[in-house]
Amino acid sequence: MKADFTTQWRNRRSVVMVLLVPVILLVSWRSLIDKFGAAFTLSNALTYGLIAIGLMGYSNSIARDRDKGVFQRLRVAPLPTWAIMLSRLTVQLAMIVLLTTVIFIVGYDYDKIVLPVQGYIFTYFTAVVGGAVYLSLGQVIVGLIKNPDTVNSTSRLVYFSFIIVGMFGGIGILGKQVELFTQWSPYGTVKTLMAGGMVHNGWTMDTTYALLATIGYIILFAGIGIQKFKWDTK
Repeated sequence: MKADFTTQWRNRRSVVMVLLVPVILLVSWRSLIDKFGAAFTLSNALTYGLIAIGLMGYSNSIARDRDKGVFQRLRVAPLPTWAIMLSRLTVQLAMIVLLTTVIFIVGYDYDKIVLPVQGYIFTYFTAVVGGAVYLSLGQVIVGLIKNPDTVNSTSRLVYFSFIIVGMFGGIGILGKQVELFTQWSPYGTVKTLMAGGMVHNGWTMDTTYALLATIGYIILFAGIGIQKFKWDTK
């Protein structure tokens, strides 16, 4: 775990890039706060950051280390294989907490968004749950694809697809059918889940359904990703 955190620190430029996109979106969407509400803006920015962590960060780092033979060397060490992956996931969990904190700070300092105390607490919880969706989706990509370059290009394609569909489909620009699809996609359920936890009395039946759908996505993606994952590229 110490080695994984050290590696993450040495790759801090990529960490900055992961944090930069949702911050830029949050700042640029300031005018949407009056129209759609603070929870809409914060939850969208957070969702994009979680997607970047799971797809751009986690999957690419796993594919790169597997290609370099890091996992093969670790597997001969006197520790269980689950401890190796738990260490990687702990680093990503720390990234999720850092992302959420940065979004809160920028939202308060620039957009003057203030949430109730329970809103901040619930958002940390929902961010972890939502982040698990994209970490498990990243596990699917790295489980089905062995070549690190292909993993990188696939992750970028999926990432930008989520951005385009979420940005335009979520507000109905692409039509009602796309809006409904977006609402119950991994992007939509995570956004609904986080938005519902941010405001007082914001948790509705739709939020509960979004939570159940989110858990379903986690189980589905994690099951496929773990089953298909190979420790080497052979």
